[in-house]
Amino acid sequence: MTQSPPGAASTPPAPAGAGLHARVLDHLGTVICSGDLAAGSVLNIEDLVEGYQVSRSVIREVLRVLASMGLVETRRRVGIMIRPAGAWKVFDPQVIRWRLASDGRMAQMRSISELRTAIEPHAAWLAAERIGDDEASELVGLAARMWAAGKAGDEARFLDLDIDFHRRVLAASGNEMFENLQLIVAEVLAGRHHYHLMPHYPDEQALQLHTDVAHAIQRRDGERARRAMVGIMEQGFAEMKSMWERAAEPGGAEPDGRPG
Repeated sequence: MTQSPPGAASTPPAPAGAGLHARVLDHLGTVICSGDLAAGSVLNIEDLVEGYQVSRSVIREVLRVLASMGLVETRRRVGIMIRPAGAWKVFDPQVIRWRLASDGRMAQMRSISELRTAIEPHAAWLAAERIGDDEASELVGLAARMWAAGKAGDEARFLDLDIDFHRRVLAASGNEMFENLQLIVAEVLAGRHHYHLMPHYPDEQALQLHTDVAHAIQRRDGERARRAMVGIMEQGFAEMKSMWERAAEPGGAEPDGRPG
């Protein structure tokens, strides 16, 4: 049985300035990752053309991108079929963004938090050994700017600095596999802010731990850097856990304030 995508009201608005292709991709990707289009559903190209009021070439390109992410596949004599979540490329930043936009955002947050807890402390340990002197000094300065932005309650600036801090630590590890996780980290940090999963004023201990990581890396103290990064991960995980538990309670609210 073929299905048309749910209405646009069920998904977040497309990014400002996004082109036609990007808006259709964003909407269709979101409804698939939200489960509004269940695994095994079949999409009809003509229905998509009519529903989105775009050309066949736009729809075909969108489906090509979704197929590259593992979200859909072409079945002979069947059509375009939605694939189960186990087939998705879950490390793709867009897939992560769409999953964060769904009712399953807390499960996505949990899985990425567990990944970060396993990787980032070791990245900090490696960075203490491999970082250049100028990079280390810049990391210390970045931690100081994070402290100032956090104390001022400047959430937008703090987010930018926080993303940059973790990006630099992953890059300084000298491990290209770790470095390529930076887009995933950026998506989850941005998602935490977008869906109000972060306090307006960061906890002072979190600010101190970022400073501790930076200074330990600058001093080439890998073990201290690792322990401080573990502290950052544990604190973030504890904040998220309290939200998961509240959302799971009967009548609990979603983190963005919606009724559970």
